[in-house]
Amino acid sequence: MRWFNLGLRFVLELCAFAALAYGGWHVPGPIWVRILAAVALPVAGAVVWARWVAPKASHPISDPLRLVPEWVVFGGAAVALLVTGHFVLAGALALLAAGNRWALHALRTDTGGRNR
Repeated sequence: MRWFNLGLRFVLELCAFAALAYGGWHVPGPIWVRILAAVALPVAGAVVWARWVAPKASHPISDPLRLVPEWVVFGGAAVALLVTGHFVLAGALALLAAGNRWALHALRTDTGGRNR
C-alpha cells in the first residue's frame, strides 16, 4: 500500500505541473506572455517542490510545515484548472492530493518512502 501511494503521489505531482503549464497557457495576452506563463508557472512549482518537498530536497522541512509548499503547488494547480473551466479536474486533483497526503500520514511514510 505504501508504494502504491508513493506512485500515486508522483503522478499527482506531474499532473500538478501539467495543470500549472495549462493554466499559464490560458493567461490572456499576446502569445509571448502565454508561452512565458506556461513555462514559468510549472518551473516555479518545481523549484518550490525541489527546495522543500521532494525526497532529496535541498532544504527539506518537516511536517506540518511541509504542507505549506505542498499546498502552494497543488492549490495553485487546482486554481489553474478552476479558472480555465475544468471544475471536475480541479476537484479531483485537490481531493486526490489531500487523500494521498492523508494516506501517507496514516501509513507513517514520508514522501521519500521512509518510515517516520
